[in-house]
Amino acid sequence: MDVYLVDGTYELFRHFFAVPAAKDANGQEIGAVRGVLTSVLSMIEKGATHLGVATDHIVESFRNDLYSGYKTSEGVPPELLSQFPIVEEGLTAMGVLVWPMVEFEADDALASAAAKAATDMRVRQVLICTPDKDLGQCVVRTRVVQLDRRRDIVRDEAGVVAKFGVNPQSIPDFLALVGDTADGFPGIPRWGEKGAAMVLSQYPHLEDIPMDWREWNPAIRRARGLSESLFSAWNDALLFRTLATLRYDVSVFDTVEDLRWKAPRPGFEEFCRRIKAPDLHRRVAAAASIRAD
Repeated sequence: MDVYLVDGTYELFRHFFAVPAAKDANGQEIGAVRGVLTSVLSMIEKGATHLGVATDHIVESFRNDLYSGYKTSEGVPPELLSQFPIVEEGLTAMGVLVWPMVEFEADDALASAAAKAATDMRVRQVLICTPDKDLGQCVVRTRVVQLDRRRDIVRDEAGVVAKFGVNPQSIPDFLALVGDTADGFPGIPRWGEKGAAMVLSQYPHLEDIPMDWREWNPAIRRARGLSESLFSAWNDALLFRTLATLRYDVSVFDTVEDLRWKAPRPGFEEFCRRIKAPDLHRRVAAAASIRAD
């Protein structure tokens, strides 16, 4: 079997800005909810048997306690934030396993689920459905890969190296150096992607980088400036790497069979009526009938 792990937060943001606005009978915005449910259903209709969806039920996480500049919900449209609990309710009613994150982030749930699913020898491949560069650290050879569903791109370990210039294990170190504007930390001054890739391709982790720049590989340009900048901001670099390092201890499922999609729950038809999506219910019922056969 293949296991599909979906970044529900990414999907909700993507659909919020891509599909027309729509409201339910109570005036609640639900356009993105319908988009996400339809998107996940399309995966099922195309043959996905085992899948789970992670969401940021609350945008803030334990990382905000570590760094005051870390991303928050500030600036996110209220019409988008209000759809998180609704999409979680809808996916659950559709029969999909959902992980709504509060203390951790959706990325942590995806990382934990990918690592756990990969230990099951019945699993042929784990596909983490998100283009988020953070998840590149979870890629393992061709067994755990990233899938950008919108552009239909699969990124395995060789793909991570081709894109970033470093192995998956070095992605947190890479992000610590160059920063991550989406997550709200700036990286280390003077360090760009090319310099970080060059250095980390020689020294995979921050601790491996020689403190004396004269000991660096001679192929690395501007070694002195990079070294001075890094070691004068060493504690920041370690903190940023901690922020970029995903957790693997989130409680996600007992066995991969918990991820098997079988059928919607009894309340799904009523949910579809509420969001004015009768065709969604019809398609889900048809998919469940095929699975039952």
